[in-house]
Amino acid sequence: MNDFGFIKVGAAVPSVKVADPAYNAAEMEACIIRAAQEGVRAVVFPELGLTGYTCGDLFSKPLLTQAAERVLGGLLRRTEQLDILFIAGLPVQAGSSLLNAAAVCYRGEILGVVAKTYLPNYHEFYEQRWFTSSLEWGGGEVSLCGQTVPAGTDLLFEAGGMKFGVEICEDLWAVVPPSSRLVLQGAEVIFNLSASNALAGKYAYVQELVRQQSARGLCGYVYASCGFGESTTDVVFSGNALIYENGTPLAFSERFSAKPQLICAEIDLERIRTDRAVNTTFRADAAYEAAEPYECIESGMPAVSVSRLSRFISPLPFVPKAGALHENCQEIFNIQVTGLATRLLAAHAKTAVLGISGGLDSTLALLVCAKTFDKLGWPRKNIIGVTMPGFGTTDRTYQNALCLMKELGVTKREVNIKKACEQHFCDIGHDPKQKDATYENTQARERTQVLMDIANQTGGIVVGTGDLSELALGWATYNGDHMSMYGVNAGVPKTLVRSLVLWAAQQETGSKTQAVLNDIADTPISPELLPATEKGHIAQKTEDLVGPYELHDFFLFYFLRYGFGPAKIYFLAKHAFDKKFTAAVIKKWLLVFFRRFFAQQFKRSCLPDGPKVGTVGLSPRGDWRMPSDASAQVWLTEAENLR
Repeated sequence: MNDFGFIKVGAAVPSVKVADPAYNAAEMEACIIRAAQEGVRAVVFPELGLTGYTCGDLFSKPLLTQAAERVLGGLLRRTEQLDILFIAGLPVQAGSSLLNAAAVCYRGEILGVVAKTYLPNYHEFYEQRWFTSSLEWGGGEVSLCGQTVPAGTDLLFEAGGMKFGVEICEDLWAVVPPSSRLVLQGAEVIFNLSASNALAGKYAYVQELVRQQSARGLCGYVYASCGFGESTTDVVFSGNALIYENGTPLAFSERFSAKPQLICAEIDLERIRTDRAVNTTFRADAAYEAAEPYECIESGMPAVSVSRLSRFISPLPFVPKAGALHENCQEIFNIQVTGLATRLLAAHAKTAVLGISGGLDSTLALLVCAKTFDKLGWPRKNIIGVTMPGFGTTDRTYQNALCLMKELGVTKREVNIKKACEQHFCDIGHDPKQKDATYENTQARERTQVLMDIANQTGGIVVGTGDLSELALGWATYNGDHMSMYGVNAGVPKTLVRSLVLWAAQQETGSKTQAVLNDIADTPISPELLPATEKGHIAQKTEDLVGPYELHDFFLFYFLRYGFGPAKIYFLAKHAFDKKFTAAVIKKWLLVFFRRFFAQQFKRSCLPDGPKVGTVGLSPRGDWRMPSDASAQVWLTEAENLR
């Protein structure tokens, strides 16, 4: 097994000549050599690739099947020195039956033969004219290229630390595909040899089919379908090659290309195993399936470390991709709005009270409140936005807060907290010249007290503004901004908060609201608890103190979503932030992340209610249960030793 659980796989679509096995084997060989040079450990070819899928009644001629077997033997000999496994499609004679089959080959040996189960015999397909289904044949052994090998559908293979299974084209279209049983038997990757012709709209369906099966099976799925050179007498084949991992697309071929195609990607086996370990539904299904175990054939292929990734690792894993931004942002707002609406009704609240600082978090919370009151048919004037200038409040954030409340039509209240804080300093004997945690937290707790009392005064609830990233890092004052009656941003990390605010700005084209939202998104993140600079600029920038939220959100995602340790997170971060942060910077803030995450659990243990919006959450009731006094030493030791 390699260090971080990655194995590089490929899907190849070589040029073919129908009924010319020698030509086809030579084209396959070229693809295998190229794949091996690129570090691919296993590559799959299209269905019946050694003969061509469109041979028709030529399949019933022994000369063709014998030629396919002969050239496969030559291909085995010519590639036996290459440390790569390949899966080739060909017709295989099994007694009186002819199988549409896949030969799994490694270093001159055929490890096994997988026979197609579902033979389409409708519309343009008529495979039952020549082939026998594995259901009818029954399985067993076949003689191929002078080797007697296991054959059937109940076969698993192991190579380079990866356990995989094989299915062929129409098998994936079945109500219960063979791959469903293969993954429950332990297959982490499925290879599919296909010959799916091109039809208007069909490609999107195939993509969705592969995506869904990879997601349902919590597996990698590598799909290769035949292309240029197949007969176009009645249909055309576009040369589709796809690689997915648990619903995530990793690589696609160029369709309708006259040139051979090879796509490659690293499958993250550790990620797959983590998902399966925590998914109780998958575990229950797998336990039932294990009563009839499949044969697992060991290849002897050694694991090889992957030092560089070709797959894309998003530096912003929480932020929706551009093509799905609108839909996902709308969905997140709907989750937040529905959560708050339900809480307001359950609490018989007349108002929603929240502090408005002119920063990202309170802006998002205010937008959610506005949409919630619109949904309920309540007047926005019953939203009470409170601006509470303190020692570090700058004119920029103050004016943005006032402008936003005015444009959204909510009730504005202003409570200057300076005198109350000064009185508190006097009461507890604190020198205000000492700008320490007491100085800062006094302001945060004073603001929370003001909000709570106004909520009591108006028959409302305090809507929390703190986000998921702050909860992870503990960047909140305990019993200060940490506390509310409902935290609408509790499931939203900082990088996503910014995206949501910018998205909301786009919905307000040409208005003052759009201008103020854009300026808020452009303002440095700060709690504004320390006095501003002489020029009135923000002096206390959060990311200078705790590190870039881009990095912390990246760390948070891979630590919580997949349980990865510091070494793998560091490896992924170096790839994702290659042009932005040095390895030293990533390591520095990774150490900070783990120190703060463990040390601040006590704040999360008494977290107010709030809606989960994505796959990662920190609610002590639904998502994250950890002792407040757990030690971080194991994680810190690994992080400190990173190079």
